[in-house]
Amino acid sequence: MKRFMKTVGAVCLMAMTISIAGCGGAEEGQNQEGVTENEDEATVEEKEVQEEAAGEDTAERIRMASWSQPITEQANIFLAEEKGWFENAGIDFEYIPGAGGGDAVRNIIAGNADIAFANVEAVLLALEQGEELRVIYNIYPENVFNLISLKESNITSMEDLRGEDVGIYSRSSGTYQNLLVLLHKAGMTEDDVNLIETGVLNFGPLMNKQVAATAATDTGLLDAQHKGLGEVDVIEVKDVLNTPADVFVVTEKTFQEREEALIRFLQVYRDSTAYTMEHPEEAAEIAVTAAIDGQDKERNVGIINLRNETATTEEIAEKGLGWLNEHILQEVEETYYELGLLNERVNIETMTTNELVEQLN
Repeated sequence: MKRFMKTVGAVCLMAMTISIAGCGGAEEGQNQEGVTENEDEATVEEKEVQEEAAGEDTAERIRMASWSQPITEQANIFLAEEKGWFENAGIDFEYIPGAGGGDAVRNIIAGNADIAFANVEAVLLALEQGEELRVIYNIYPENVFNLISLKESNITSMEDLRGEDVGIYSRSSGTYQNLLVLLHKAGMTEDDVNLIETGVLNFGPLMNKQVAATAATDTGLLDAQHKGLGEVDVIEVKDVLNTPADVFVVTEKTFQEREEALIRFLQVYRDSTAYTMEHPEEAAEIAVTAAIDGQDKERNVGIINLRNETATTEEIAEKGLGWLNEHILQEVEETYYELGLLNERVNIETMTTNELVEQLN
């Protein structure tokens, strides 16, 4: 709106300038000196308005490719937009939706976006394909995946699932990959259970006792509990492998050429995360209109509080939001290699840097 108003102002001022110049022409023989002064003043004013309008267009564009549509758990981003923090940082921010972390990573590789909001598994697979990437910020250092069973089923360990039906979203989802991690750590494989691809509404089969357990996320569990899931037992993947749920990743070219802009973007993201931790209700209110799943404010608060918890750890509380633990990423890579999800090691620790995080306030 500001840009529109100043553009209109510039047009009006140009019209006034033409009018003044016309009047001056009629009086040229009477006051040549006065006309020159008016024209000079108008020209100066016009240039000032044009320069001010042009100054608003100097914001640097940052296109963030997400793994999803705009959803409640990303409420801190919408809050930053609402408060004008990106604009104040000289950033023209654009949210590019996707359908999975692989989509987000492909968008930066293709040049359709500048920074990807993606899961570590998608990054590992892209690195295996020879892509040159840099992991620059730890969005959610806590693994959000889990395995859920009804309390009455008395499933308290992976051994209890031998021969049982287990629900997953699909074999291309994080639920499948993280279930394999749980099975691997228990000395089992997917052949020891019967996997059922249930789609994103996988809690329905669990509630109807069509599966003994289902692999899900913490937010999926929260939604199911709102719908009357009842008492459950939860096996959390983070207890055996605390894979960061999501990271910011860029191409090597972007990292080398746009460091200053990336730092400004990360500063806004970090500040908005810290603010949302202190003001979850305010973020939940903004999500009502900004998120595709945000119509229920009470649910929004629950989702936001869960993500606030997964955004920090004891290490991050000491070193700052966004800090990356290279040793954990090495462990994740090694586990995925052992599982056969990676055909070769990619040395993700060499593609990971805290260089930008260390420059944040």
